[in-house]
Amino acid sequence: MGEEKHKMTAAVKTTPAIAPVHVVNARVTYRNAPIHLLEKFTFKDIDGAHKAFLGKADFEECVILQTCNRVEVFVAAKDPDEARLIEEWASSVGLPENDFANAEISRDREAVMHLMKLASGLDSLVVGEDQILGQVRRALEFSRSGRYASANLSLIFDRAVKVGSRVRTATGINKGNVSIASVAVNLAEEYFDDLEGKTIMLIGTGEAASLVAKVLKKRDINFMVASRAPERAQSFAGTVAGTPIPFDSALEMLRKVDVIFTATVAPYRLLTFERIENAMKNRLEGMMIFDLSNPRTVDEKVATIHGVKLINMDQIAELVGKNMRSRIKEINSAEKLINGEMKSVDAIMKRMKAEPVVVSVFKNVDTIRGRELKKALAMLGKKLGPEEARVVEQLSYAIVEGVILTPMNNLRKVVEEGESEELMKIVAKLFKYEEKQ
Repeated sequence: MGEEKHKMTAAVKTTPAIAPVHVVNARVTYRNAPIHLLEKFTFKDIDGAHKAFLGKADFEECVILQTCNRVEVFVAAKDPDEARLIEEWASSVGLPENDFANAEISRDREAVMHLMKLASGLDSLVVGEDQILGQVRRALEFSRSGRYASANLSLIFDRAVKVGSRVRTATGINKGNVSIASVAVNLAEEYFDDLEGKTIMLIGTGEAASLVAKVLKKRDINFMVASRAPERAQSFAGTVAGTPIPFDSALEMLRKVDVIFTATVAPYRLLTFERIENAMKNRLEGMMIFDLSNPRTVDEKVATIHGVKLINMDQIAELVGKNMRSRIKEINSAEKLINGEMKSVDAIMKRMKAEPVVVSVFKNVDTIRGRELKKALAMLGKKLGPEEARVVEQLSYAIVEGVILTPMNNLRKVVEEGESEELMKIVAKLFKYEEKQ
């Protein structure tokens, strides 16, 4: 009927029929697994993993987020089985399920709140970091393009990206240099004017080392990575960045290295006075060493060697402390924005519970309207011309809309206010609504 399409059909289509579902998030992050072990939880075939969660595991929607610091799976279904999620995850990456004993699992509102904080930089290793927002956005885009995410996960991811952007523009949570790694690399660049062409070595494969590696990688600076455990260096290089070298070789080539970052948890001195003194013999250029380890792994006497500049964690922490305190002060402001967005999401998710009933009622009533209209037009026969028949049809739509639209909108409103269970049952019974399995 062109532009005069009846209002009732429009009312049905205004809000799509979305079955009430639950959202579950399972995650393994830097909080519960060392950085070098996160790789084993990573999906090598990301497309196949999405298909497995939707096919074999029977979830309705799926979004997978993978970064150097986390692997997270978000699924949506009418009755999602958390154990089945972990089972399929373990199967996809070839791990025993008991390796997921420390995995964190959130459900429904808690899962949505986690995503909001994640996109806003509140769950990051460095508070307020910007990279995670783009990673969340790209994870959703991938799932949408593969049709793995539809209305429910799209809703919460869109809102998370929105609030993440607002937090960064409305607060100072991402302002100032608060990364120990960034400050260390900046100091090295200032010391040598430029790190291009310099020989750089990173000793360690833990959280602090991964931050240094990511800063160097982002600036297209080549470096070597060494660890007492060769397999860790290999895994770290493949997951984060760097060229792995044997630890013994690293110690032997110190005389050729310009910048050294140590970021380990070794309980002893890795770089002794004697080692660095020997490395500096007959050397024209200086060496810069950053001891980012806890406890320290560089002999403090190294600073007395001519041509060596030693910077320890305390010195760097003093430089970033002010900015970090400033960011932390912004957390409350960020959380207020998140809580405001959560109220809106809560209302929408509650309203979704009513949509199957609302849409079913409209469709059932429209079926009756169509049937009775057909009877009436048949009885009138040739007494009505095309224009008169159109007017009668429009009248049928108007009558149904006048009777049904207001109570259905009231139902939506009551559901949004959280007082819905009894009323939903009554409406379902009155209109003989049966939830499709």
